[in-house]
Amino acid sequence: MNDTLTPDIPDFTDPLGLLRACHERMLANCDTLEKLVPHLRDKGLDDEARSAITRITRYFTTSAVQHHQDEEQDLFPLLNGQSLKLAEIIYKLKQDHQQLDALWQQLAADLKQTTTLPENPDFPDHVAQFCHAYREHIDTENRELLFLAQHSLSARQLEDIGRAMAKRRGVSHQGPAD
Repeated sequence: MNDTLTPDIPDFTDPLGLLRACHERMLANCDTLEKLVPHLRDKGLDDEARSAITRITRYFTTSAVQHHQDEEQDLFPLLNGQSLKLAEIIYKLKQDHQQLDALWQQLAADLKQTTTLPENPDFPDHVAQFCHAYREHIDTENRELLFLAQHSLSARQLEDIGRAMAKRRGVSHQGPAD
């Protein structure tokens, strides 16, 4: 369960690469969440489980939220008027963000109840729903949205997105992401 969640991450000068890297971190956190279910069943709420819960909670309440803001506030508006296909993809992705937020709120409530978490019969289903929804969402973003964005946005637009992403995190535009 002690997974490494920090692969080489592009900096803000490559905002689409940064979004892809963030997707990889989301998937890695989902993998850890899924491993947490049998870990809690077999070993209970030990230090390793507590540490995983802390990392997962921190990630999905900060970095994942910022990631969705990056997309909805900076990327989507630049792409939305370019084609009907992109508008449809963006509409679906915004709906996904709302669903993912609701699923996270449910899962976060489970994770806060650490003393009863190992016995919570709904926790495995909540993890499965959340991780499945995230995997489908990320697949659409990587396969369709980011591919189209790579071929649609100018260097200036990409630089503006990177600058906005850095500002959202309170870091230098040239620096690495969180």
